[in-house]
Amino acid sequence: MTQPSDKALVPFVSVDHMMQLIHRIGIGPMLQGLAEYIEADFRRWELFDKTPRIASHSAEGVIELMPTSDGEVYGFKYVNGHPKNTREGLQTVTAFGLLADVGNGYPVLLSEMTILTALRTAATSAMVAKHLAPKGADTMAMIGNGAQSEFQSLAMKAICGLTTVRLYDTDPAATRKCAANLAGHGLTVVSCTTPEEAIEGAQILTTCTADKQYATILTDNMVGSGVHINAIGGDCPGKTELAPAILHRSDIFVEFPPQTRIEGEIQQLDADHPVTELWQVMTGAAPGRVSDRQITLFDSVGFAIEDFSALRYVRDQLADTGLYHALDLLADPDDPRDLFGMLQRAAP
Repeated sequence: MTQPSDKALVPFVSVDHMMQLIHRIGIGPMLQGLAEYIEADFRRWELFDKTPRIASHSAEGVIELMPTSDGEVYGFKYVNGHPKNTREGLQTVTAFGLLADVGNGYPVLLSEMTILTALRTAATSAMVAKHLAPKGADTMAMIGNGAQSEFQSLAMKAICGLTTVRLYDTDPAATRKCAANLAGHGLTVVSCTTPEEAIEGAQILTTCTADKQYATILTDNMVGSGVHINAIGGDCPGKTELAPAILHRSDIFVEFPPQTRIEGEIQQLDADHPVTELWQVMTGAAPGRVSDRQITLFDSVGFAIEDFSALRYVRDQLADTGLYHALDLLADPDDPRDLFGMLQRAAP
């Protein structure tokens, strides 16, 4: 039987290989590298195709496709969000992604993205905080201590110099889990019993809860002046975490307004409520933090360009690592017009 040619083999990064790659690079340096790639792509934002993610909603959760292209490389991510999965011992979010050559349409990378999405989400949060958080911010309240909490904390340490994280979750077991996982990573970790306790002395407030509902994780009286809010849990229609009054007091920064107005905290506001696009801050076209008393709010829902950046980063790290499988994913007939002839290679 004829073996497929090398040009028909596509690198596939499995979950195991992704974990090995992260440890080979180091989680701190990888978060820094991802943030650099994401910021570089935000700075060339206008080159990309942009569309809100394509979502299929059900009573149980959502399945989404997130496509984009810079004109040379095409990328997409498949991702789900099913909050009930935790109760069944399953991941709330799973994902995989693909890069392809725009010139010929051939895939050039297939990768797991469950772990990579956690890393890119955290890297994006910290990249934004680097631009918007108060100068010298060293303490973060991490409200919601599920699967994303450790990544968020370590990204803020690696990229923003965070030294202390104050943890709170309605489930004390989640807080114990997060505190144990962060031990030995150079952070002072404080476990708290109320969200009010968690935000004491914190200049960065991160909310990351999973329930698919309108919720009020932060009430208006909990948020003082001068803080940066990193709201990453509101990521689909009907799911929010902040009291509307907080939004009216904040300068709001978003990835892609047509998507964020559907899925983010700002779905609670009028459609013409002003927001600033992050790419404009990165390029200097719009101001970020302009005063010590300003409340900055990153209404984070995740956008396809961030996944594109993460896949691009992974592809660039793979050379000489061996941390991928070569998948026989593409047909390679000797004559491109003779697909049936290729089929005959496998005839008994």
